[in-house]
Amino acid sequence: MKLGIVGLPNVGKSTLFNALTKAGAESANYPFCTIEPNVGMAAVPDERLDKLAEMVHPVKVIPAVVEFVDIAGLVKGASRGEGLGNKFLSHIREVDAVVHVVRCFEDANISHIDTSINPIRDIEIINLELIFSDLESLEKRMDRTRKLLKGDKKFQFELDLMDKIKEGLEKGIAARNLSLSKEEEELMKQMFLLTSKPVIYAANIAENSLQTDPMQLPLVNDVIVYAEKENSEVLVISARVEEEIAQLNPEEKKLFLKELGILESGLDRLVKRCYHLLGLISFLTAGPDEVRAWTIKNGVKAPQAAGRIHSDFERGFIRAEVVHYDTLMKLGSLSAAKEKGLVRSEGREYIMKDGDVVLFRFNV
Repeated sequence: MKLGIVGLPNVGKSTLFNALTKAGAESANYPFCTIEPNVGMAAVPDERLDKLAEMVHPVKVIPAVVEFVDIAGLVKGASRGEGLGNKFLSHIREVDAVVHVVRCFEDANISHIDTSINPIRDIEIINLELIFSDLESLEKRMDRTRKLLKGDKKFQFELDLMDKIKEGLEKGIAARNLSLSKEEEELMKQMFLLTSKPVIYAANIAENSLQTDPMQLPLVNDVIVYAEKENSEVLVISARVEEEIAQLNPEEKKLFLKELGILESGLDRLVKRCYHLLGLISFLTAGPDEVRAWTIKNGVKAPQAAGRIHSDFERGFIRAEVVHYDTLMKLGSLSAAKEKGLVRSEGREYIMKDGDVVLFRFNV
């Protein structure tokens, strides 16, 4: 899972990135601090791995990972090369989803590119630049498709779809919010449009607002109302607090969260939201060498899940021996699950479930 972190300069993007990845991207109180996109990996928090490790005692525990890309602060006119220009819009094309950081706090010590704090204005500045960029790339693709259409009528469907998307963009409607058929959606994915990416708005608030009901924070409430209109999600987060949490060991982190009156860190909530947004689940493997989580799309069948581990597993797939994590925890061991006949033998048509603990049998 690859997530792009975007936002206007000085909204807390790099601070959040540092907290999420501990990668140490420079953050400073001036625009374009991030020159090249910083890339960092963050482990997906999954307490099931710790419980399995207590049971199996493996050499190592390997969580699933999320790749975060901190993309330079975009500004009005970015699609025409303003600020640091089109170069940074291209980085967004490579991500699975966009985390759009929006400033929802006042701080006289941190300047704002437009001098005042207005999250909806900020959101619309960036969304408009993404729309302009998509319109430009669509125009180029449509020109090519019209030429191909002269020799092959099969390209008519593609041209009609681009017309529909272009019409929506010109009305200010992001590609992800258009009403499309499944076939149209699949074809649109091949166009790598910026506005087709699912979005989570990260409403960045002050530390002293964390325990306040988000609906009681006017700036956050504005973002929530805006996101609901376009079927996007909102995550209320304090980048500064996440930066503090990132420095703590697990026990200190638990105590700190308890003091703040919150159950999960922003990273935990962000990853869960993104998993849901992208239709992802995790299956688990457990053995003496390693306990590990693997990320797959919801609805994937057993052979394709096996292929996530190694292509030979998929090519020579025989069966999957499956027990759900909850069942395993209830019984206390794999041998107990086998004795009770609760380790199932599943074939090629088995659709994987989140939390399946699996041993794949294969022969190449």
